[in-house]
Amino acid sequence: MNQDGKILRGLAARYSLALQGAGNAEKERLHRAGNDLHMVRPVVLVDELPWHELNQTGELTLCCEDPYLREVECWLRRELFQFKHFRADRILRPFVPVGKVVRATGIGLTVDERQLATDRANHIVSHEYHDQLATPEDLEKLHKATVVYDEAETARRWQLVGDLVGDILPVKKVGIDHISLNPWDDIARFRGVTPLLISLAEEPEFCHQIMRRVTDIAMDIAEQYRQLGLFENMPASLHCTPVLTDDLAPMRPDEGPVGYESLWGRGTAQIFASVSKSMHEEFDIEYMKDTIGRCGLVYYGCCEPLDKKIDIVEKIPHLRKISITPWADVDIAAEAIGRRYVLSAKPNPAAVGVSRLDEEALRRELGHILSACKRNGCACELILKDISTCCGRPENIFEWARIAMEMVNAY
Repeated sequence: MNQDGKILRGLAARYSLALQGAGNAEKERLHRAGNDLHMVRPVVLVDELPWHELNQTGELTLCCEDPYLREVECWLRRELFQFKHFRADRILRPFVPVGKVVRATGIGLTVDERQLATDRANHIVSHEYHDQLATPEDLEKLHKATVVYDEAETARRWQLVGDLVGDILPVKKVGIDHISLNPWDDIARFRGVTPLLISLAEEPEFCHQIMRRVTDIAMDIAEQYRQLGLFENMPASLHCTPVLTDDLAPMRPDEGPVGYESLWGRGTAQIFASVSKSMHEEFDIEYMKDTIGRCGLVYYGCCEPLDKKIDIVEKIPHLRKISITPWADVDIAAEAIGRRYVLSAKPNPAAVGVSRLDEEALRRELGHILSACKRNGCACELILKDISTCCGRPENIFEWARIAMEMVNAY
């Protein structure tokens, strides 16, 4: 056996040992209860990490030479690292996932931008996007994509990993967890923020034309995923939040492709943090109704504050979860949400981007969120994400998770 195989077998053995004491069944129960609006206690998850700052002891250093095995090694090392240092309520998958290899032709445009980075090792950088959809004629640049599932390459990878670690851990081909629709993120990258916002005010019909074209392209891709059987019947994550639920229609892959009624849909319009409620409804919510609204359950929102827009968000059919960011008023949001939806709270990641974690300030922030949710009977979750830096101090994240778990266990 070559060195790559020895490395992966060692990591797989450690992962198998971790699984034995993972308490996954209890974690799964908590995830399902929250999503099904019968919360036992808030779930805590940590995601979107500054991995380049976390490798202080070499635990994350990659050693495999084969490009794909290096990806598997990376997954195992990161899962083990998080399990050891800040697991919170993360569920360990009881197998090694091999992602189905999916390729797609372009849609006619790629991002034209200038980037500015302060840390070359960090993928979080500043972007200056150049407007490529300035006129109605520019819409002709956009066209639908063709999706291809490369079964042969998927099988090769599955066999490769299975031959190396299959006697230690199951190896499973996995697909796409949910339908995600964020057309305004794409439009912002194709246009730039300033031209986009000006057009919303001065050229509303043109903006509708852009939105319809981009939305149709995205949903056509989702439909191709469905027809190709690419949606996962054991989803792992709903964009950093719990995905498990008993309230979706059962998936029956033996009866054909998984239908939308068995899937979560996720929508967001982050750039609409800067627009009015009526404009948000007209240019995004209306489009969400007959797209992700076809899914069995819906999660809406990301970084845009929605505390004063709950009444328009809940017009999306099958809404179940709403993102409440650090820029939202959690008291207003919790009162509006009540017992009807999951309040997916996003505490401020700036708390860990400091030279030393301020425990008192963190307890105030988390306590405020938990108090608002408890007062209004909300099913809620605490999701620390968008962590662009921990100031080179991984222990800030470790401490954040410890404190959050302490507080939810006393909820």
